[in-house]
Amino acid sequence: MASLLLGDYNDLEVARETSIGLYLTSDDGDLLLPEKYVEAGTRVGDIVRVFVYRDSEDRLIATNLRPLALVNSYAGLMVKDHGPAGAFLEWGLEKDLLLPFRNQRRDLRTGERVFVYVYLDEESDRLVASTKWKQFISNEPFRGEPGDAVSIMVADETELGYPIIVNGTHQGLLFHNEVFRPLRLGEQLSGFLRQVRADGKLDVRLQKEGYGEVESATDTLLKAIQAAPGGRLPLGDKSLAEDVYRRVGMSKKVFKKALGALFRQGLVLLEPEATVLK
Repeated sequence: MASLLLGDYNDLEVARETSIGLYLTSDDGDLLLPEKYVEAGTRVGDIVRVFVYRDSEDRLIATNLRPLALVNSYAGLMVKDHGPAGAFLEWGLEKDLLLPFRNQRRDLRTGERVFVYVYLDEESDRLVASTKWKQFISNEPFRGEPGDAVSIMVADETELGYPIIVNGTHQGLLFHNEVFRPLRLGEQLSGFLRQVRADGKLDVRLQKEGYGEVESATDTLLKAIQAAPGGRLPLGDKSLAEDVYRRVGMSKKVFKKALGALFRQGLVLLEPEATVLK
């Protein structure tokens, strides 16, 4: 047996069957996997992977539903309702996630999307969210070099660009001139480290710099054309930058360079708003 990871996935053994579901065993006691979450054919002795949290009556409960956020992680979630203790966020489970008043930076509207950090409140032993996400950023030096591939999550939008979470731990910035379509809170993207600033924050770009960027984009574009119906991709020199980014994930500038490279190689025919495999 193992100690439960509250707010995370656990691999637990089925201890017994009941009319209301299966009881799973752990070092922290048995907990219920309600009947509606039991997969057909599951028996006593089987190991099942479940998410563990507390239900509305403060009981430990297991589910095979996949929440939109795990403990000690960031996410963009929608405000579903309000109550005496704070706001409630929709996160994919029957019981909504509490965002206490003390963890809010301002008043929130129902239906609004907010960026939060999810953690286990030590006093209540409950999972809660906080919009004061900056206090959870790692203070450790970032281990990475310019040009390294990174994963990013959009945390906010400012005049300069989009504050982001890099690799789930550090704060960074994605400048507006690196972005070619609207981004939403919590959206996850791939990027490349541009620089580590003196204050420890990171500058990130969505595409590689230098020749490697064009080379990579050329390969991406060729694959997109080959995969298009009839080898005809509805993107060309006159296409809108937003359409280019939506379809192939690159800026109009880089797209035109990649397009030119494919044309010089004799691989494609060019139309104003389409590219055709030769």
